[in-house]
Parts: sequence; structure tokens; C-alpha cells
Amino acid sequence: MPPALSPELSIVVPVYNEEDVLPLLAQRLRPVADGLGTTYEVVTVDDGSTDSTAVVLQRIRREWPELRVVRLRANAGHQAAISAGLAVARGDYVVTLDADLQDPPEVIAQMLAVARDERVDVVYGVRSDRSSDSAFKRLSARAFYRVIRALSGTSAQSDAGDYRMMSRATVEAVNSLPEHNRVLRFIVPALGFPSASVSYRRDERAAGRSKYPLAKMLRLSIDSVTGFSIAPLRAATWLGLTGGLAAVALLVYALVAQLVGHTLPGWTSTVVAVAGVGAVQLLCLGILGEYVGRMYAMMQARPTYFIAYDSLTGPATSSDAPLPAESHQASL
Repeated sequence: MPPALSPELSIVVPVYNEEDVLPLLAQRLRPVADGLGTTYEVVTVDDGSTDSTAVVLQRIRREWPELRVVRLRANAGHQAAISAGLAVARGDYVVTLDADLQDPPEVIAQMLAVARDERVDVVYGVRSDRSSDSAFKRLSARAFYRVIRALSGTSAQSDAGDYRMMSRATVEAVNSLPEHNRVLRFIVPALGFPSASVSYRRDERAAGRSKYPLAKMLRLSIDSVTGFSIAPLRAATWLGLTGGLAAVALLVYALVAQLVGHTLPGWTSTVVAVAGVGAVQLLCLGILGEYVGRMYAMMQARPTYFIAYDSLTGPATSSDAPLPAESHQASL
């Protein structure tokens, strides 16, 4: 059974094949956490790693009793691993932090101070200096946040990723949400809880390779747009109307040309018209398909992750598996 007293702070760290960076993370994170002057736990969520991540975590845990190891049965994705950590974290404040040390753990002390002094529910870590990222990533990230804010109306801060501190009330609100494929960097601002921010310089990855290639970034972008806005559906409607008006205009032109005898045998205009209308139809069907797919996943109510082991409670049993109604704990 878990201890009766819960820590004031939980630090949730999703990890996937991070055997190289974990010792470096412990070297930097433990002095920071020990120096906060409060009780804490570090909840590492092993997202189905296939390297020696699990072994390294258990080795570190033997020397660091505040480290808690949660292992998922299979790889569920970065956002799902964070959601699993939020579901089991016990702290009054919960920080989510990636293991690659690009977001410096030393900022946690500042986050905690801001949360206490300003009595806010969320403290965002904002990257004021992203020189360690490529020019493409900086430009694409800036455009991504602008598009999401314009389409969804959320107040998500630019250059604020998944490094944030949340109050217990915020964590419980997130855990209660029923949606699949959640993108936490937009869900948390959408709650509208009182918030503040702290800025920091984003560093280079300490070791290992990035677990967010272009394909996953595109998938995250699609989930963000379809999860927070119906603007693409409206765009599909307007595209359909535009295509219909263009078809009517072509019909009128063809009739007039027929009446004045200016018709010539040919296929270019026909091919262009058919290709244009077909492209609009396919685009609209693709957009509708994204939304229908999300509805289908919600109706299935399949949990996005399953916890296999928690060092606090031991191996999971069948009764520990999330029920379909608890699939709100899932994400990307």
C-alpha cells in the first residue's frame, strides 16, 4: 500500500530508450530536488523501452529512495507516458520534465517559488533561447503555435512545451478529461486556470538521440489541430462550396460556348476541371476522416497505456489495469 503521507512535489519524467542519459539526469536532478526543502518523489515512466533503461532505473533507485519507477507494458507514446505519470503522481504540485536535459531541472525551484508566491495553478516553462535547436525546428514551432492559437482560440504560449508545474487541482482536472490523443501543451492552457511562466535557455540533448522525429511531430500537429478546433471542418465546407461554384461557372461557360459555336474538341479543360474538383473532394474527405477516426477511437474506449509495474505498489494485477471509462488517462 502507498504511504499515508503524500509528498508535496512530484516530478514526472517520461523515458523511452534513455539508458545513456539517465545517469546524467540523476546527477543533475537529485541535488535540485534535495535542495528544495520539501518532500518529493520522482516518477519515471518507462514507456516500453527496449534497451537497458529499466535496469538503469532500478540501479539508480537503489541509491535514490525518492525515485519511483513506473513501467508501461508497451510503448504508448510521449504524451501517453506523461498522462500515466499524472495519473499516479501524488504530489500537491506536479512537474513534467523530459529526460534529455534540454529543459534544465534547476528551473523547478523557480517554478515552485512562483506557484507558492503568486498562488497560481500552472507555471509554464518558456524557452527564451532556442539556439540549440535547428533553424527549421524554431521556424516550424513558431508557425505551429500561431496556427493552433488562430484555429482553436486557446492561449497556449509560444515556445512552451511539456515543461510545466501544475497544482493538484489542475492534475485532477486533466485526469478527468475523457478525450483520446490528448496534447497536454494545449489541454492545460484550455482549462483556463490561473497561470504564470518562467523563462530559461534550452540546452542541447545531454546524450542519446531524439525520440521525436519528423513523422511524430507531424502526428502531434494533426492531433493538436483536430483535437482543439473545428476550423478544418469549416474549411472543408468552404472548399466544397468553392468547388461547387467553380463547377457551376464552368457549366455556364460550356453552355454559352456551345450556343455561340466556339466549342472545340479537346480534353485539357475537362482534365483540369475534374482534377480540381476531385482534389477538393479528397481533401475534404481526408479532413472528415480525421474527425471520424477520433470519434471511432472514443467509442472504442480502449486505454492507451497499461501499467505493468510501479515500484511504489509492486507489479500490476488485472484489477490495476485501467478500465475503458478511464481511457481519459491516455494521450498521443
